[in-house]
Amino acid sequence: QVQITESGGGLVEPGGSLNLTCVVSVSSFRHYEMGWYRQAPGKQRELVAAITMYERTIYKDFVKGRFAISRDNAKNAVFLQMNNLKPEDTAVYTCNFANSASDWMPGTWGQGTQVTVSA
Repeated sequence: QVQITESGGGLVEPGGSLNLTCVVSVSSFRHYEMGWYRQAPGKQRELVAAITMYERTIYKDFVKGRFAISRDNAKNAVFLQMNNLKPEDTAVYTCNFANSASDWMPGTWGQGTQVTVSA
């Protein structure tokens, strides 16, 4: 069974930064496209950023220029550096497999990590 563990969330003021970490217990991690998703209260979960097995990165427009996704295949880890955070970035952030070329979404989700942007 695949286990995904996210960490790094917290409370930050507008304009601040956070760095999220995700560790995935799966063999051949390097072969998977991975993504960071978020779900705000009362809203649907959405893909924020993804990174392919070739380390091509994909960003949704609302985070372009502010967030950066990266991976370390030796550690089965995916990172999300979030800069210039805005109150509308407040959400539970989760890490999971991704297919940014389609509307596919994973069926199983971990607990994620809460990010709250507030003064």
